[in-house]
Amino acid sequence: MKDAKILIIDDNADLLFALKLALKKKVKQIDLLEHPDQTEKILEQHDYSVIVLDMNFSKDAMSGQEGFDWLRRILKIDPEAVVVCMTAYGDLPKAVQAIKLGATDFILKPFENEKFLATIQAAAKLGLQRRELNDLKAQNRALADSPSLDFLGDSPVMRQVFHTIRKVAQTDASVLILGENGTGKELVARALHENSARRDKVFASVDLGSITETLFESEMFGHVKGAFTDARADRAGRFELASSGTLFLDEIGNLSPTMQAKLLTVLERREVTRVGANRAKPIDIRLVCATNMPLRQLIAEEKFREDLLYRINTVEIQVPPLRERGDDLELLAGHFLELYARKYKKPVREISQAAFKKMRQYPWPGNVRELRHAIERAVIMSDHKSLQSEDFHFKDNPGKVDELELESYNLEELERSVVAKVLKKYNGNISLAAKELGLTRTSLYRRMEKFGL
Repeated sequence: MKDAKILIIDDNADLLFALKLALKKKVKQIDLLEHPDQTEKILEQHDYSVIVLDMNFSKDAMSGQEGFDWLRRILKIDPEAVVVCMTAYGDLPKAVQAIKLGATDFILKPFENEKFLATIQAAAKLGLQRRELNDLKAQNRALADSPSLDFLGDSPVMRQVFHTIRKVAQTDASVLILGENGTGKELVARALHENSARRDKVFASVDLGSITETLFESEMFGHVKGAFTDARADRAGRFELASSGTLFLDEIGNLSPTMQAKLLTVLERREVTRVGANRAKPIDIRLVCATNMPLRQLIAEEKFREDLLYRINTVEIQVPPLRERGDDLELLAGHFLELYARKYKKPVREISQAAFKKMRQYPWPGNVRELRHAIERAVIMSDHKSLQSEDFHFKDNPGKVDELELESYNLEELERSVVAKVLKKYNGNISLAAKELGLTRTSLYRRMEKFGL
């Protein structure tokens, strides 16, 4: 609760003083009001994590009606406000009415400090989650209202991608997006969301490659207070946060068999159980997944579940690498040039033909992401109105493999050395390396596994 801001409204000055003493070392800010008349004014000036509202003031002191009226007014000012109601005359019907009106919790006087602090802590946690969810929705709306930064293209392969997005977006079909690193898989996922009936709901993105197996269930499904050592409060997982919206699982090929099994169970049942909880919660999500790994090859190697693949790829979208997108290179380069010239207030306005020729000869293993960074660097370093070929620094002789120093004539050792050299040359890009070696991607993966590469 160290960042929490608390407003307490009660006509008992002694109680206000006692609550301030109990909270002052545990929260960031405490404001006190002995009467709710100033509530509207103070809410215009501050954003509170929790508002503690007494239900009985001067008139009609036992019915709680005055408290109900102020609860309505508070929620009219801020519909997302977290309000905890308290009264010395509480009963079940009054508690039910307060909850129905929008209160988060209800506490009866007299109460012990520990119970009060636990209630405030839970309410502050809920307030934090609501703010995070609203921030995420605002970011999604901003992204939807502005064109995607580098989701541009007019090549035949990209027109096919756009066509598939338009056909699939309005459905709730699960989509699997395949493509190399830097091709824009997340942009495809966002386009699916922005063109769907869920566009006004949450788009939650999860990088599965960054989640460890020990934290997987807590991050994805949530946990209850006390479920494990650091579980100090209830926490919703990514599935709950994305419910009614779109959940984008990036790098799904990195999941371990154990995590795959847990994910499959949730997708089959359409419900999640928080760690430490006994009751499952239903979820309503549109699932979009992405990976740069060959899932079917991983299935053949028993590293990925075939039944999970069926669950996540009702529709499959292949995002092409930049080297296969023809004139899109010039289109994207011009877009990034305009973007970064404006951002860094530079006079550069065009890219020379010599520079374009150099760019077209480069294989772009990092795809659109690498192009974007290359243009940004060139704009920053350039002192001219036109970017020249010398403003771009690529690897020399990208089509030439380093000569091998033959320390052995053992054919297996030679094969391993050649494969390692080519993989290093293309920064691990399987498609480019396989093409250079004259192998299929599947054959190259077999050799990589054989040689431990």
